[in-house]
Amino acid sequence: MKVLLVGGAGHVGTMTLPYMKPHHQFRILDLSPPKDSSVDHIQGSVTNPDVVQQAVEGMDTFIYMVMKRPTDHNSSAADFDDIVANYEANTMGLHILLHAAKAQGIKHGVYTSTFTVHERTRNWFPSEEEVPLDNPGVYGLTKGFGERICQYFCREHDMSIFALRITGPSTRQQWLERRRQPKSDVVHVWATDEEDLARAYLAAISVEHTGFDALFIAGDEKQKEINLSKAKRLLGWEPLTHTHAVGAATGNPR
Repeated sequence: MKVLLVGGAGHVGTMTLPYMKPHHQFRILDLSPPKDSSVDHIQGSVTNPDVVQQAVEGMDTFIYMVMKRPTDHNSSAADFDDIVANYEANTMGLHILLHAAKAQGIKHGVYTSTFTVHERTRNWFPSEEEVPLDNPGVYGLTKGFGERICQYFCREHDMSIFALRITGPSTRQQWLERRRQPKSDVVHVWATDEEDLARAYLAAISVEHTGFDALFIAGDEKQKEINLSKAKRLLGWEPLTHTHAVGAATGNPR
């Protein structure tokens, strides 16, 4: 399958691509070149319709990974640059991408959402539908609007989109370090290992699906705070890195 990674030269794309590359053919649309120079790269902004149309040509599906200027998830404080950057990346760019994908006949894709669509001090996230999109930050607000845009394209244009609400995307080393940190902060970040995250993306672009669904993707393998049953039911996904990574069983996971 030919997969477009939108914003794929960033942190999430760089850590997950090595796990996904053996399974599909990838193209990256990003302002910056990818670390892996062997991957087809189109340089440009997702807010440029001409560049986006070029990027989606010949693709079978897409994963939207664009992220820019995250703001404080505990505060509504923002400046004008924060507002413009987040709306461009999380709403306008996404809408342009989905419009171009629809015109190319691409019916299925994945939107990288975030746990930061939610107010983060909760101790229990029972389901994707029950927890409101109530984060005070501009980043979380616009990421939530992005999910609404995905819903619109599924409703109006018969597309199929998974929104993965990921939390704490981490390289293997970061993941091991973060699991050893005590749960002392008000906001608990259940770090997600790069390999687990890559498996979620691979499943999300491959399974039979209709309409829109948001899914929690987190490294909370015992589901102490996050109910991951929907991801298991729809994708067959659950965090597994803890079962084989060296040193993963040590420390106090969070």
